[in-house]
Amino acid sequence: MKKLIALFAVSAVASTSAVAGIAITGAASVTYDDNGTGASATSYDSDLLFTGTTGGTTVTVGMDVDAGPTTTSATMATTIGPVTVSADMFNEASIGTSSGGNLREGTAAEDTGVTISIDAPIGEATLGIDNDGAVTVSGTWSGIALSHTSKSAGDTTTAAGSIAGMDVSVTNKAGSTTWSLGTTVSGVALTLASSQAVTATFGLAGNTMVVTATPKRASAVSVAAATAADRGTRAVTARAAFSSVAISRSLTSGATLAATYSTLDDSLTLKASVAF
Repeated sequence: MKKLIALFAVSAVASTSAVAGIAITGAASVTYDDNGTGASATSYDSDLLFTGTTGGTTVTVGMDVDAGPTTTSATMATTIGPVTVSADMFNEASIGTSSGGNLREGTAAEDTGVTISIDAPIGEATLGIDNDGAVTVSGTWSGIALSHTSKSAGDTTTAAGSIAGMDVSVTNKAGSTTWSLGTTVSGVALTLASSQAVTATFGLAGNTMVVTATPKRASAVSVAAATAADRGTRAVTARAAFSSVAISRSLTSGATLAATYSTLDDSLTLKASVAF
């Protein structure tokens, strides 16, 4: 009997070591929103991310487990000397947001693909070239991180660093400049952006409170891209200025409880979340 138990123990150890290169992380939340004068609603979100690593190769698969479940991402990245190969294997239409509205990052047909980049250090700078023809030069000088990317849709230049205790970030994309400033005054973290959005974060009796003032947003028509690589911008709907106050607290159970009030629709939202 002891030999049989020992055999099972060895088998268990062998099985564990076989999956030692796989990490599972995730997050889950439940949200109640009274929606101001509208009908209240409860929503749920639960996501898992599987990361497999062997040598210099990493594979990640993301899943939204409360909606099916459904796959949300699938990528593989590996290095061959100075060459990095990254494959996006999941087909989706992804849309990112900016202070001016929604940036069209690509259609479903454009989303998958393989990017091959070569990073060659030149002094303090790093040169990168991808399969779209974009050339990027980046590096850090005197504590300031600089990056310049040249592509057909317009050059992008970014600079970020800490100057006299203030965090400064500036981005110029195709002639349009955005910036943000961040600093801490008497324990209060303040952020000001070129969009005129202001955020203040500070502790309050063991809680974290974030006060945000969001400026109004004007409407804009969609702009078609000249080519698939250039892409374009989607239409933007007008929105009035509003403010929000969010108070969150970490619980001993490992979860976080947050309450958010927004003047946009006079709503109160309660959210319990956990990440692992």
